[in-house]
Amino acid sequence: MAVVSLVLLLGASPKPVLGQEETCGERPSLQVTILDESGAIALPGAMVVLYWSDVEESPLRERAGPDGRFFLCAPAEARSVTVWAEMGDESSEQASVALAPGEAREVELRVLLTAPRRGRLIGRVYDAMTERPVATAAVSVSGHAHESASNRQGHFVLGDLRPGARELVLRRLGYATLRYPIEVMEDITTEVDIGLVPTPVEMEPIVATVARLRRLEIKGFYERKYWGELTGNGYFFSPEYIERWRPSNVRYLVVSNVPGITWKGRNRRMGQGFGSLTCRMSIIVDGFASGGAWTGIPASQIAAVEVYKGPATLPAEFGGSAARCGAVVIWTK
Repeated sequence: MAVVSLVLLLGASPKPVLGQEETCGERPSLQVTILDESGAIALPGAMVVLYWSDVEESPLRERAGPDGRFFLCAPAEARSVTVWAEMGDESSEQASVALAPGEAREVELRVLLTAPRRGRLIGRVYDAMTERPVATAAVSVSGHAHESASNRQGHFVLGDLRPGARELVLRRLGYATLRYPIEVMEDITTEVDIGLVPTPVEMEPIVATVARLRRLEIKGFYERKYWGELTGNGYFFSPEYIERWRPSNVRYLVVSNVPGITWKGRNRRMGQGFGSLTCRMSIIVDGFASGGAWTGIPASQIAAVEVYKGPATLPAEFGGSAARCGAVVIWTK
């Protein structure tokens, strides 16, 4: 497994990043550099993943440039970010980086090839009575030296976990301590949805877990699903939904669940703006356009599906003139 050693260059007087003054102004900035084990050779193309700890912003997944570097102007109010790198099916250790207005931070990631394979937990903590997010809950896993804390939205990330049967522990003042057995899997991110119970209330805590498909995570499906459902942009069918619903094929799944889509893959709503009753949607399979033709992929081969009914809701990677009427994005197993 390729694992990244983290060297945080966070001195008392932060070193300015080239061009930061012109591009970020008073916003914090972050430069990530990915190198080989010796630190002498830059590694371009690695995926850099950033989770904000204290602001309501979508996680970022961006590739390093030809020089192995990635530069970012952070949101003005951001004060902390968790960052790691992914290379193919492998992922690095994660690092928490403090941010400050107008200041630059540098993170150097060095790829090692001898570390054991690890897993990761990503989750949400909420009040089981009110369903409101619970912030500052301490999250730990047995056998792991470090712990995480939920942010204002109740989200947390806990990485570099040894695979195997573990005990998930959550503590928060005013709530009953939760201890829950969980299986950490190699190279897999497991999502955990946790409902904590206020201490005076007599009821069992609520825990739901689901292991993310690694391929869908790399392709950014889970981040688009989270923010798309939060903002109402798009329809998303996860592997769990497809397994539970068991449609005969992808066409039946989309037409039966998304209003305004015809059996020929045409969008009635967008068609009115293009001089006809319907407008042909773009069909994208595993990231590649299929020429606009509707597809009958059987349900047994479907991993996930995304549907965007207009160009305003389309993520940039699925846009273009062929997608002016929206797009059906299909991910196969």
